[in-house]
Amino acid sequence: MDKKVITTNRKAFHDFLIFDKYEAGIVLTGTEIKSVRKSAINLKDSFCKIEDNEIFLYNCHISPYEQGNRYNHEAERTRKLLLTKKEILKMQNKVKQDGYTIVPLEVYILKGFAKIQIGLAKGKKLHDKRDALAKKDQQREMDRASKIKW
Repeated sequence: MDKKVITTNRKAFHDFLIFDKYEAGIVLTGTEIKSVRKSAINLKDSFCKIEDNEIFLYNCHISPYEQGNRYNHEAERTRKLLLTKKEILKMQNKVKQDGYTIVPLEVYILKGFAKIQIGLAKGKKLHDKRDALAKKDQQREMDRASKIKW
């Protein structure tokens, strides 16, 4: 498939343990999709919430389109995500019962449509974050050592 990744929420992978991943469509206006295609989107502090069996994306910043003039969009408006009812109910049960949260992971263009990958996640504790950083550093050191030719 022809998937072009626009942005990734690297902070989500640092702060959360991701369990399940879902692909959802995003309801965008004309100037928003043009900005997304120019990679003018930021997922850093965004989150998803389920209300009335619909899922919404909050705090996702899409910069106003330069040539949008008066038809431009609000940068941080709430955007609806498109998922099947079955997927939404499954996620809603996990969030209510098990204390999961829904975080956006990446935005990409697939067959001309903007898609977002969201994940069911639980927050990492401070010691988990430290362990992950230590493992990352060890892996980097091993990679460097293996590249050095004697």
